[in-house]
Amino acid sequence: MKIMFTKRLLPVLLSSILLIAGCKKETPDPTPANSVTANAGTDQTVQAGQTVTLDGSASTDSQNKPLTYQWSFTKKPTNSTINLSGATTPKPTFIPDQVGEYEIELKVSNENGQSTDKVLVTAGALQPLSLAEQINVETILEDRIANPDLPDYIANKNVIVTSQLTIKPGVVIAFARDVSMEMQNGTGTIIAKGEATKKIRFTGQQNSKGYWAGIMIYSASSANELSNVEILYAGSRNMLSATKAGLTLFGGSHAQVALKNSLISESGGYGLHAADGTVLPQFTSNTFSKNTEAGVKLAADNVRYLDAASVFTSNNGRNIVEVVASNLLKPSSGEEVVWNAFTDKTPYRIMGQIAVEAGWKILPGVTMEMTSEAGLAINSSGYLTAKGTATNRIVFTGVTKTAGFWRGIIFYSANNQNILENAEVSYGGSVAILSGKKACVAVFGGTPAKLNVKNSTFKGSAGYGIFVSYKGQINDDASTTNTFESNANGNVFVEK
Repeated sequence: MKIMFTKRLLPVLLSSILLIAGCKKETPDPTPANSVTANAGTDQTVQAGQTVTLDGSASTDSQNKPLTYQWSFTKKPTNSTINLSGATTPKPTFIPDQVGEYEIELKVSNENGQSTDKVLVTAGALQPLSLAEQINVETILEDRIANPDLPDYIANKNVIVTSQLTIKPGVVIAFARDVSMEMQNGTGTIIAKGEATKKIRFTGQQNSKGYWAGIMIYSASSANELSNVEILYAGSRNMLSATKAGLTLFGGSHAQVALKNSLISESGGYGLHAADGTVLPQFTSNTFSKNTEAGVKLAADNVRYLDAASVFTSNNGRNIVEVVASNLLKPSSGEEVVWNAFTDKTPYRIMGQIAVEAGWKILPGVTMEMTSEAGLAINSSGYLTAKGTATNRIVFTGVTKTAGFWRGIIFYSANNQNILENAEVSYGGSVAILSGKKACVAVFGGTPAKLNVKNSTFKGSAGYGIFVSYKGQINDDASTTNTFESNANGNVFVEK
């Protein structure tokens, strides 16, 4: 039978074929038996300076075979220079160094294939909080902003603290020009304990020497502590006794603070000013650098707290420890007062008369530079033991090495521990300090005072090297067991 197609039947036939084809059930492509799927984790929003941990551990292989990881940045903010740490591990880290978006691609692979995925990290910047002018309730300042170069808090006006202020590690406070922070006596307390890797920083809103006023402590609280802190760019104006300093302690209220592992730098005056009557119950491993004046200005009573390891010679205007005219009193414990020699060879500079009422021991290697107004008076209740060694002598000398530049040392004490051994006393005798006589060292007869001196040098006196008034006591061989040079009136004169 012959089948005939006509032009009229052709459209009908084509429509039927298309209808049948459209009704055919689709079957999906089979999933490959072996497959790898990358998963770069969820997008994150963080602070600039905060450590970011990426997580590709949800990446899979259909046969649970081990994967090789490779992370890389596909986008970073302009000027960002950071790199990934652990880029071939499931959980690498990085610290955003700029505000903006960071896109990171993860590629996972093994013998079954490879796969990629991306994650977006958006880094923003928090704004610092303004400190209140009055902190009169117990307050804790937290490390709000991860980037240590950005302030957590700003102080635009003087901050008066009359309650307990606790500052957590990593906190940065930036002060406006001439602004100060004051711890008031009675209830004001500061507890600022940083960490070696998370310092607490008090700084200026501009990094300019002497920009803000500094920290003033009137408080006598034994809880006051500054540990692992930095006080930078302070000392813009006088805080006490016409003195600028990064940190000031007021003597009238017997202010005190423990200062440990801290840096005071770029002050427009001194680093630390501890006035007469204040207390430094702990002073350990501190550094004073680039301050306009000396690193430290303090009274004689506080010198005993200074440790040998602290650094006072790091480009200050004067690399000295400045000791003001004051009394060296016997501690309440009755113990001997010891002055250390510093590892960095910093000399003490005595700015005026020191009246010694305590047992005073000076360790080998100490150098005391005396100003023209300076002198040492060892009173009846005290004594001076200065025993150096042949290679590490103790030196009492003038700031200027000219004859008779400073007053000298006078002994009123009858204590057997008055000893000068392997010491040098030079350029004293600027004024008559006993019986109308000038001398580097004088021994008073009225007590009668005592002194044992040997293996020491006395030179450059405008009077005698040693003068002993009537009934004063000195070892008989003093003139032969010591060295004398260029003393205007003679070496040893014992009044009869």
